[in-house]
Amino acid sequence: MSLLAMENRSDAEASPFISLFAAVSYGIASMAMVFINKAILMQYSHSMTLLTLQQLFTWLLIHFGRRMGYSKARGIDLPTAKQLLPVSIFYNANVAFALASLKGVNIPMYIAIKRLTPLAVLIAGCFSGKGRPTTQVTLSVVLIAAGVLIAALGDFSFDLFGYSMAFTSVFFQTMYLVLVEKSGAEDGLSSIEIMFFNSFISLPFLLFLIIATGEFPNSLAVLFAKSYSLSFLVIFILSLVMGIVLNFTMFLCTIVNSALTTTIVGVLKGVGSTTLGFVLLGGVQVHALNVTGLVINTAGGLWYSYAKYRQKKSKTNNKPTTDVEAHRK
Repeated sequence: MSLLAMENRSDAEASPFISLFAAVSYGIASMAMVFINKAILMQYSHSMTLLTLQQLFTWLLIHFGRRMGYSKARGIDLPTAKQLLPVSIFYNANVAFALASLKGVNIPMYIAIKRLTPLAVLIAGCFSGKGRPTTQVTLSVVLIAAGVLIAALGDFSFDLFGYSMAFTSVFFQTMYLVLVEKSGAEDGLSSIEIMFFNSFISLPFLLFLIIATGEFPNSLAVLFAKSYSLSFLVIFILSLVMGIVLNFTMFLCTIVNSALTTTIVGVLKGVGSTTLGFVLLGGVQVHALNVTGLVINTAGGLWYSYAKYRQKKSKTNNKPTTDVEAHRK
């Protein structure tokens, strides 16, 4: 299946194969990216520089793909760039703080904290006048939050900075989701075009940040020094490639399926990532409270997905509509 075939948008419903391919691909890519980022940040702590290079690599790949005829993505135009500017800022802030948190937080706890996003979105929705959520949705997000609190009490590797970065990432992810839902900024754009515009808009902002925070130019010197290690080089290249794959599959899944499908896949991959996080890359000291909290948190996440599925099914039975729930990164 070519990228051109998946990139093209049409009014026709996507085939079952493409829908399944998009969902499975996003789940695998999202799970892999957490571990790849954790692995590289254990050796290279300059997370802002890493994000900048991921976005630069994305822009260059799509740019040359357009030049060589491998992609039909349209070129950069000012009106669309202005429309996507706020979305891009919140998106990069979310990713930047998420990468920073992975330097001090183990993978199971990182995933548990990120599951607080539905609670934050729910609260933001109440303040924006969207009305009260269903009882099941409310109880599921409360269960998620309770699980995070219990797990944190039993986390021997508690890192205040890492936790602060993770919670800040949840805030920016919430703002990103609410903004996308409100503006409908993705309408009319293919997954490739969203990536192209996002990376282009992000680069000046990220370049300013790595200079303002003092990462540059030391971060590049460290990168060149570590590039002599084959193992580091392989992980670094994987992080660049997977950054593209993750964004492409996330937007593709949302386009050919629905935002709800992307949300459910995100929760399900979190179950697998939490389990693998106990045995891969280290950093997890098992405690009864920690495990209990993570189990409660995971159960809340699955309950949330089920509740949203039932809510969506109930709406579509009355009147077929396009799901407008914002997707999670």
